[in-house]
Amino acid sequence: MTLSRFIATWFGAGLLRPAPGTWGSLAALPFAWALHMAGGFALLALATVAVFLLGWWVSIIETRNSADPDPSEIVIDEVAGMWLALWPVSLGAQMMGADILRLWPGWVVAFLAFRLFDIWKPGPAGWADRLHTPLGLMLDDIFAGVFAAVVVVAAAALAHGVVM
Repeated sequence: MTLSRFIATWFGAGLLRPAPGTWGSLAALPFAWALHMAGGFALLALATVAVFLLGWWVSIIETRNSADPDPSEIVIDEVAGMWLALWPVSLGAQMMGADILRLWPGWVVAFLAFRLFDIWKPGPAGWADRLHTPLGLMLDDIFAGVFAAVVVVAAAALAHGVVM
């Protein structure tokens, strides 16, 4: 396995069947926890940007001679999107001085909302997916991550009685 394929499949998670995107999203979670523990929200945010750029680069390499512009085994895009979906959880834990794992409902909402938006691809996520380019491959999951992050914030506001 080439290094670019190893990275694009997020250490092989994208090779798992069925639903490689779900496996990639799950494989992103322990890394998000480790990044938050090592450097808080700032490190998770920086790593998200870095993984987006790395994913764009390896996607260019991995799709160069392929008829499929978005092979299902490439899941580094799910990693970037999932991490973005977890930004409110990480920031909230840091602001409150809480253990990020105590905010497990936020993790569940982030995961479920991200998978929903990644599969559904509403609005700009669908637009990015239809680009059929390595940038589009990455961007559709970034949009799904943004939508999921908004759902996480709304769910937290509801759960904490901020809105009724």
